[in-house]
Amino acid sequence: MIPDRIPGLGTIPPDCHDDFESIEIGGGGRFRVGLDGVVAILVPRDKKTELIVFPDKTLVYVRSALGYPAIYPLEEAKFEPPAKAVLMDLDGTSVRSEEMWMWLIERTVATLLNEPDFHFVPEDFPHVAGHSISEHLAYCIEKYCPFATLEQAREIYYELVAREMKEIEEGRGHAEAFHPAPYLKEFLLELKAHGVKIGLVTSGLFEKAWPEILAAFRTMGMGNPLEFYDSIISAGTALRKGQVGTLGELEPKPHPWLYAETAAVGLGIGSEDRCRVAGIEDSSAGVVAVRLAGFYSIGVAGGNYVAGGVRAFVNAECQTLADALPILLGR
Repeated sequence: MIPDRIPGLGTIPPDCHDDFESIEIGGGGRFRVGLDGVVAILVPRDKKTELIVFPDKTLVYVRSALGYPAIYPLEEAKFEPPAKAVLMDLDGTSVRSEEMWMWLIERTVATLLNEPDFHFVPEDFPHVAGHSISEHLAYCIEKYCPFATLEQAREIYYELVAREMKEIEEGRGHAEAFHPAPYLKEFLLELKAHGVKIGLVTSGLFEKAWPEILAAFRTMGMGNPLEFYDSIISAGTALRKGQVGTLGELEPKPHPWLYAETAAVGLGIGSEDRCRVAGIEDSSAGVVAVRLAGFYSIGVAGGNYVAGGVRAFVNAECQTLADALPILLGR
């Protein structure tokens, strides 16, 4: 049974009840309904997390395809406009690019299978967008090519990425795959005009993230993104043989750390001002990450947060970025 109210989320709208599956045992066997105060264990449709519901609190168990789950408290998100800072997702929210990344993952699987005509089916989409590349590839290996290793898949994927990104940075290739979301320029300039700090947050690696935001800024005629954003946090650099990698594959969205680091370290926002910060997302993983970091979440249409079953995590919904301005500026 889905509770009508979940601590940390509040009242669950009737049309969101079907977003969750109720299970008896969760958290890798650590929790059971009816024991130690657990009243429900709920799994959203994307199956990336579990809500361990108690009468007075909710814990979120983040599953891991790589064997490193984590548990976080889910706090109520409060927002007091006008915003002091806005945290923005990159893929889908700021730049329409998901099709490109899904295509590269699809081509990776096609290469592993030696089937050039391979294509994903719609049920694959929530599992190949919004999370880390290792999570995406682990899903593909389990479903389509169990004979392959994650290392083999990563090697093929990063070879494809390096080739495509080099072409785009040099003004060739699939640059048209990276185009600004509707009203992105107007949205960013309006926030700047009101003195709002802006952080760009992505689970994507730097080598992926930089070419796409650069391409979008070129299209908008806005110059260097590094001179515009107050902070940009990515998942770092990929680990490859003979090279140094950075932390990014085990703690991406829906973990809270990218958003927490952007706010606390990148923008210098203290916990006392958390109520003056909002995060804007279009993916299920991103929406959960914003909320686990303790921030008010705004869901923008076009992503998979509705299909992923985490609409209950969203504090406000907008069709476009322009629609979020009245919420953020309190007008």
